Amino acid sequence: MSGQNTMRAISQDVLGGPEVLREVEVERPAARPNEVLVRVRAAGVNPTDWKHRANGGFLGEPPFVLGWDVSGVVEAVGIGVARFAPGDEVFGMLPYPFGHGSHAEYVTGPARAFTHKPAGIDHTQAGALPLVSLTAWQALTEHADVRPGQRVLIHAAAGGVGHVAVQIAKARGAYVIGTASAGKHGFLRSIGVDEPVDYRETDFAEAVKDVDVVLDTVGGDYAVRSLRVLRPGGVVVSILPVGSDDFPREAERLGVRAVRMLVDADRTGMEAIARLIEEGRLRAEVARTFPLADAAEAHALGDTGRTTGKLMLVVD
Repeated sequence: MSGQNTMRAISQDVLGGPEVLREVEVERPAARPNEVLVRVRAAGVNPTDWKHRANGGFLGEPPFVLGWDVSGVVEAVGIGVARFAPGDEVFGMLPYPFGHGSHAEYVTGPARAFTHKPAGIDHTQAGALPLVSLTAWQALTEHADVRPGQRVLIHAAAGGVGHVAVQIAKARGAYVIGTASAGKHGFLRSIGVDEPVDYRETDFAEAVKDVDVVLDTVGGDYAVRSLRVLRPGGVVVSILPVGSDDFPREAERLGVRAVRMLVDADRTGMEAIARLIEEGRLRAEVARTFPLADAAEAHALGDTGRTTGKLMLVVD
């Protein structure tokens, strides 16, 4: 265990493969005005983590501590924080992309990024949900306004964002079509997918028609090809924020909408997610948990791109 003013964190000095990650001892942060200091109990590892580890992404050159998902216990509150007190169990997503740092024993973040953890789930479940749930919530409710009876296509529906998006779309009354390899179709049906599509055997752009909303979590040519399955006035929301200019151009030609988005920290969204959890309508599929010290192993598994659900770091 670290000293009183220090903590363990997973850092890197260079960009590269999982082997660049190492456990370091660093100064424990302090909560500034309107911030909380959270003792991390569990933190998700997401594709954005392994992409930033390998190429720097929005963060540029290391050193840095990755991690945006967090569930834990409030250790201290900064001046002006009236909503939380030390000892409160909270979960949330640190402001994306520059608020990273949850792959550590402690992290600070704006009080508005957190909400109270539902009592019915443990920290591993809670820490698995914020980034993927907020991504799916903002895509499906704010950008697409999914309504009962609409047809929603979710790509990579067994993945981190995908399997949560399925549950949110179902909670909003949608008919859900999901792409995944055939071996994952049983899982898709178990979380509410009405129509699984094997993307390896079938071209979704040929097999799927008359869709109101598509959530693209894959990138590449998926966004442009997805435009072709929409009804007039439909929308493709891509969570990959950069890509070909063909996407907006083709959308305009077809009379549909093309949206590219990045997830943003959001208390209102977190409260909506907490309600879905409490109602039993949303849960994370946790593929594997790792102790904080084994973060490199979690990244190596993430790099394969084959996991169903979420990879988690658990801090004892």
